[in-house]
Amino acid sequence: MTEAVLLVGGQGTRLRPLTMETPKPMLPVAGVPVTEHQIARAREAGVTRIILGTSYRAEVFEEYFGDGARFGVELVYVTEEEPLGTGGAIRNVADYLQSGPDDPVLIFNGDVLSGVDLRGLVNRHTSDDCAVTLYLTRVEDPRPYGLVPTNAQGWVTGFLEKPTSPEEIVTDQINAGAYVFRRSVIDQIPPGRVVSVEREIFPALVADGARVAGHVDNGYWLDLGTPMDFVRGSCDLVLGVAPSPALPGPIGESLVLAGARVGEGAVISHGSVVAAGAVVEPGAVVAGSVIMANAFIAAGAKVYGSVIADGAHISSGASLHGVVVGPRAVVGALNELREGARVWPDTRLADLSVRFSSDR
Repeated sequence: MTEAVLLVGGQGTRLRPLTMETPKPMLPVAGVPVTEHQIARAREAGVTRIILGTSYRAEVFEEYFGDGARFGVELVYVTEEEPLGTGGAIRNVADYLQSGPDDPVLIFNGDVLSGVDLRGLVNRHTSDDCAVTLYLTRVEDPRPYGLVPTNAQGWVTGFLEKPTSPEEIVTDQINAGAYVFRRSVIDQIPPGRVVSVEREIFPALVADGARVAGHVDNGYWLDLGTPMDFVRGSCDLVLGVAPSPALPGPIGESLVLAGARVGEGAVISHGSVVAAGAVVEPGAVVAGSVIMANAFIAAGAKVYGSVIADGAHISSGASLHGVVVGPRAVVGALNELREGARVWPDTRLADLSVRFSSDR
């Protein structure tokens, strides 16, 4: 295996306001973009050439990754001018593949953090001469996902998109967002139109009797689609729960990157990250959170399970629990924000200490 396709064209609307200025796959997870974690794991598995299928803010990827030499791989960029669905995005990069018709091509989504054994996935594909092999994982509640039942030999028998009744939940195996395609199958996807691999390509292959395998891997898996899952993924990497050779420091209780300043007596814990240029003043508490570049956490502020974006300012005495604060936003002193709150970029929340002082 030498070639892979990484689909990084999604806008990440569920992660707003974090993705209003940055593509979801470029958001820093444990100090580096999630795409960097994926590239590092692919390289570790033997991939030497990766095609990035881009769309939203496509230029950001090439500005950061360049030709890939710094990351030990060759990178090629292909931009999707209009949304084409998963299958359409895969077909859109076909002309840039160098693999032969029977060669395996690894394909994975840009919004999943995974510990899947990529070599094992490809070995299953090649040893059984499959048309496509799907990476599957098991979840306790499969209702939000696409279900993929398999028979005793591991061959896929059907595809059920997001079941709506208990009767439709026939398996706890879900499509985990990584595949191995025989190159010739990619070339057979209709070009130039929206195509869903889950609803169109995979079911058609199964109906035609093609070898479509489901490879179940029970290692770490997390969809980074929501702010709280984004925070969880970052913390899991720092704590060593999720694997990545791209982690920019040792695993431990926290990750404070070079150029960050943490004051005496500040508490940074539960897998928190403090990025370069960020300041956490003495007496502040940051637990299970992501503090991005140049953010400021004032003395006495408390940040739990939250994301504080680039240049945001959290004032003294503020308390945040499960909150997303957008770039350059200011949360005034003594504000208390609870689970689900989102502060848009450049918003300023009033300093409540002034109000309390006048009330006296």
